[in-house]
Amino acid sequence: MTFTADRAPARAAARAADDPFAPVWAVGGGPDDEPLVLPAAWEPAPRAPLPLLASVVPIVGAVVLWLVTGSMIALWLAALAPLLVVATTVDARRAARRDRRAAQTRARREREAVRAAVERRHDAERAGLWRQHPDVRALAADPDAIWRVPDGDWTLVVGSGEGASAVRVRGGEGDTDSAAVRAAAARLTGSPITVSAAEGVAVTGDGPVAAAVHRALVLQLCLAHAPGEMRVEAVGGDIDWVHGLPHAQTASGARAVVIGRGEAVPDGADIVLALRGVGESPPPRCAAVLDVADPDAAILHRRGGAVRITPEAISRDQARHLADHLVDRAERLLGWTAPEQGAISLGELLAEGPGTGAGLAAVIGRIGAAAAVVDLVADGPHAIVAGVTGSGKSELLITWITAMCAERSPDEVAFLLADFKGGTAFDSLAALPHVTGVITDLDGDGARRAIESLRAEIRRREAAIARVGAREVSDPRVAVPRLVVVVDEFAALVGDHPELAAVFGDVAARGRALGVHLVLGTQRAAGVIREGLLANCPLRISLRVADPADSRFVIGGDEAAGLPGGVAGRGQAFLRRAGDARAVRVRVALTAPADIAAVAQRHASTGVEASAASRPWLPPLPERIALSALEPGDDPRPGALPWGLTDEPERQQQPTVALAPADRALLVLGGPGSGRSAALDAVGAGADVLLDIPADPEAAWDAITRLWHEPPARGSLVVFDDLDALIARFPPDHAAILVERIESVIRSAGSTGALVAASARRLTGPVARMADLFPRRLILGLPTRTDHIAAGGDGAHYLPQAPPGRGRIDGVAVQVALAPRRPAVRGVDDRPWAPTATLTGLVARRSPITRAALESWQAGGCRVLTPDEHSAATAAAGRSVVWAEPDEWQRHWRLLAELRGDHALVVDAGCASELRTLAGVRDAPPYCEPGRRRAWLLDAGADPVRIVLPSPEVRSERAGERLVAP
Repeated sequence: MTFTADRAPARAAARAADDPFAPVWAVGGGPDDEPLVLPAAWEPAPRAPLPLLASVVPIVGAVVLWLVTGSMIALWLAALAPLLVVATTVDARRAARRDRRAAQTRARREREAVRAAVERRHDAERAGLWRQHPDVRALAADPDAIWRVPDGDWTLVVGSGEGASAVRVRGGEGDTDSAAVRAAAARLTGSPITVSAAEGVAVTGDGPVAAAVHRALVLQLCLAHAPGEMRVEAVGGDIDWVHGLPHAQTASGARAVVIGRGEAVPDGADIVLALRGVGESPPPRCAAVLDVADPDAAILHRRGGAVRITPEAISRDQARHLADHLVDRAERLLGWTAPEQGAISLGELLAEGPGTGAGLAAVIGRIGAAAAVVDLVADGPHAIVAGVTGSGKSELLITWITAMCAERSPDEVAFLLADFKGGTAFDSLAALPHVTGVITDLDGDGARRAIESLRAEIRRREAAIARVGAREVSDPRVAVPRLVVVVDEFAALVGDHPELAAVFGDVAARGRALGVHLVLGTQRAAGVIREGLLANCPLRISLRVADPADSRFVIGGDEAAGLPGGVAGRGQAFLRRAGDARAVRVRVALTAPADIAAVAQRHASTGVEASAASRPWLPPLPERIALSALEPGDDPRPGALPWGLTDEPERQQQPTVALAPADRALLVLGGPGSGRSAALDAVGAGADVLLDIPADPEAAWDAITRLWHEPPARGSLVVFDDLDALIARFPPDHAAILVERIESVIRSAGSTGALVAASARRLTGPVARMADLFPRRLILGLPTRTDHIAAGGDGAHYLPQAPPGRGRIDGVAVQVALAPRRPAVRGVDDRPWAPTATLTGLVARRSPITRAALESWQAGGCRVLTPDEHSAATAAAGRSVVWAEPDEWQRHWRLLAELRGDHALVVDAGCASELRTLAGVRDAPPYCEPGRRRAWLLDAGADPVRIVLPSPEVRSERAGERLVAP
């Protein structure tokens, strides 16, 4: 079907003028501009009159025929006339109904075609309108359309709804279905409802929905108009996300003012987009009012009319994303750069006026043109500072600390700083005499020390307050400075040490009276800071946060989540005190190194320093300390040998640790490089008599055997270095005997007044069995936590990177002092033995060692004989050595008995079993290390002693002399 007509631009314009909510469209020619024609309504044909003449003629004919024929049958023909009339009438009506049905089918088909054409034209019209007036969604989906709106076009799409359509449909008058098609064609659903931005728009409604709709209107203008063509100004605390837009950081273009709830409209605004709560009157500057009830329904009031529309809503995260995109686009396409606001100098703020008064009042920046002053005493006693990385959280803390130190001496306030996000943020504050210590996330054990120190400090303050009968630290009679504990990245602290959350909660609950204040910095607050701790932190500052939930958790609103990122938002924060109805915006001052140096110099010139007694935190143990630096008076027990420095932060002390005769014995356990030997050096440095057990097995056997027979005297110190390694060098039989003798020496030390100190790598084997004999145990660094626990230590105290000499004794951390090395211990006498008796027997197998010994003795004037040769030369004078292998000696028992009882018998160390069978020795002989030319000498029935056989280098110098071949 073809539709021909012409769209009248004047008519379309007039329709738009009559309807304040009518969309504005472009007018142009083309096939789709022709009006659509509906089929005319069906009209039935006029009903034909009854054929009276045709019905009378058959009757007359029948009567004539009857008269002529006289037949009654002829009269029956007269009855056909009415039947023909009825049949003709029925047939006519039937044909009329058929024509009507055909016409209705044709009309319905034509109407459906018109309806489909209307829908197509509506789709095209709607698409054209959205192209001409895109909303935020359309602009964000087509980056090329951003900032492409023609100059002077300030049309603003407030939502989608129903408006007048330019599609014209005619015809079909008198038909209800056609009337419905014409009515549907006249209204365009889902079309952009537009107003002129210059008229001003007010969005009314409570909750986040109205704010999201208001946010979409602002972003739509910013996506349509480039920076420089339009500038945006935010008025109010709940729409500060606007500052992230490049339009908010330019000084040229039409002035669009974005108004928050409860704020007045400033003069000179070209465009006003206001946000109002329910019950608030819209500003007079706003001709269009959008009343938002829910995300899918709003009422637009304009020019005395009202229309229901569906508004567009944008979340805060989407707004930030689009703002960042616009910043990037402005930098790339326009060469725009964010203007840097002049930094606020803390030095200038401190120089502007006198001191900030009592308490801990400090200036941290500016609120508008006024100084932003916070008092940790009046506004606190504790504070929370939230902000993502890069928002300026560390700079805020540095400024705050420096400002508090500027007007107060170290005797008035002290600081304990903890940085758990890198370890360098507070380095610049180390010059301030108020700072008593800095702990970092690089030292997990330091966190525990700090908490123990805090507990000790709380006890000290409670005692000081009770001592003068006061109730809190503000009493003039209490001479205790306030303590401010600053934690940068509290989430990392409680994440690594969950048990510390309860400690901070306890400090927060009791800190006001004791003068202990917490300033807790964190990237995220929700889910990290417990409700009990939060309730005691009424002073809250939030820089930019990533999640609106964190902003609401800290300051009670979403404002901090809307702060811009990058340079524009750095140092921007929201401050809320207990008495504030809402958070106020603050620009944080920047502290230069010169400002910190000036504060430090000011207090240095007064000569006031924090006393050691007021320091709430002991410095960590040094990694190196000289033995001479220890205070021997810390252990008054007689005969005590100082050897290290302990760490007792819970008592705020680092006393000297010593080994006294009452302790009896000390066991040192540690891995390679842990300082085991250095610990024994330190203990032995002050001993009157040092009995150092050699590492050589033979010398160690001799020394331990002597101590076993004769226990050490009072004042003596017996040292076993690497006891486990020493025992492992002995065979099982000798090792068992050696362990028994060592245990006897340790037990006897308690009664004789002597001391024993031993070291080992691990608490395993024989050392584990005798460990209970050591009343004191020093655990140094071990390879694994399992080794540390097996050594008797607490797994929580394990330090994988412990410095040499660092360990635990009696559960207390200790650092071993550096002392001179112990003198080297001489081993056994290695001079070769030579026969002196008239007759000497030798039990040895053939070997180079045996041959060398016989050659040496023969060269020294001894005759070397076999048992058979000795029987034949009994009368011969001089020294004789009778040698035979063990099996050979089995045939000469009489000679063997004679040698054993009256002469000398030498048994090679390689014949240990024959010492028992041939010489009858039941007890273990002195240990001889295999392969070292050792033998046992039994002289005239005495117990065996170890001797050294001559070395192979000793040869006979008498050429040609016959030697016995061993």
